[in-house]
Amino acid sequence: MEFFSHQTNYPFMATRKVWYGLSIVLMIASITMLFTRGLNLAIDFTGGVSAQASFPATADLAAVRTQLAAAGFHDAVVQNVGSSRQIGVRLPPEPGVKIQQIRARLDAALKAVNPGVSGISLSVVGPQVGSQLLSSAWWALAGTLALIFIYIAWRFHTWRLSLGAILAVLHDPILVLGFFAATQISFNLDVVAAVLAVIGYSLNDTVVVFDRIRERFEGNRRLAPNVVLDQAINQTLSRTIMTKVVTSIVVVALLVLGGPVLRGFSAALLIGILAGTYSSIYISSAIALQCGLTAEHLFPTVRKTAVDHLP
Repeated sequence: MEFFSHQTNYPFMATRKVWYGLSIVLMIASITMLFTRGLNLAIDFTGGVSAQASFPATADLAAVRTQLAAAGFHDAVVQNVGSSRQIGVRLPPEPGVKIQQIRARLDAALKAVNPGVSGISLSVVGPQVGSQLLSSAWWALAGTLALIFIYIAWRFHTWRLSLGAILAVLHDPILVLGFFAATQISFNLDVVAAVLAVIGYSLNDTVVVFDRIRERFEGNRRLAPNVVLDQAINQTLSRTIMTKVVTSIVVVALLVLGGPVLRGFSAALLIGILAGTYSSIYISSAIALQCGLTAEHLFPTVRKTAVDHLP
């Protein structure tokens, strides 16, 4: 199945500098937001209070959120746990407030929704746990980038494609983090999972384009590199657009219908998909061309360095 009725022939590489400029502007804006506003870290990273409760009937999550906000618990995360009658509540830390006071306010808020609520339990999550999770997330990202660089260089025999892939992989999550810093949407472990998914999704598109570049070079090694890259991108363009459109439909549905619990996760995926659509073209491939990619880099020749001597 093809998205276009005929093969496209758009000169992508001729306009790459325009997209360089757009990416630079967006990256600078994202990094500025991260340093000036920072991320609105959720309880997963900052610590806080985790609670569970049982309702006699299906819990009205919207009413629970309203009552918690009225009780002074802003940015509370409420979701079902196990069944529609069981809920889990995550509350941000309140320095100087004793756990007994938090329990009293929480009990009053939940009983205002339904007097029959029972089994209310509280546990405190220390900030050191969140610090460890944040450190683990950064180490996971660093290890992922290193392995990606090694894999691309090994598979395609050149660091030029590896460099393009790494810059594209960095480009997308930085834009996602900049969006979260600008909007101050709660940044939790679900968003970290979405960022890692965006990295994998973007890398998959990049490798597909790289494979087609290698095929085009193998078919005619005398073609100009910019022509080969344009041909490869145009030949994979239909697949790229169809994949992104179908995925975006699902993600938009999650964003609109998933409620507050899935808002951060789906927003991160949507921003990552949009950024990855052009990063696999104008970042990964274009950077490789900028570094002087040629057919010889993908198909290194073996030259004899010694002369056999007859006995």
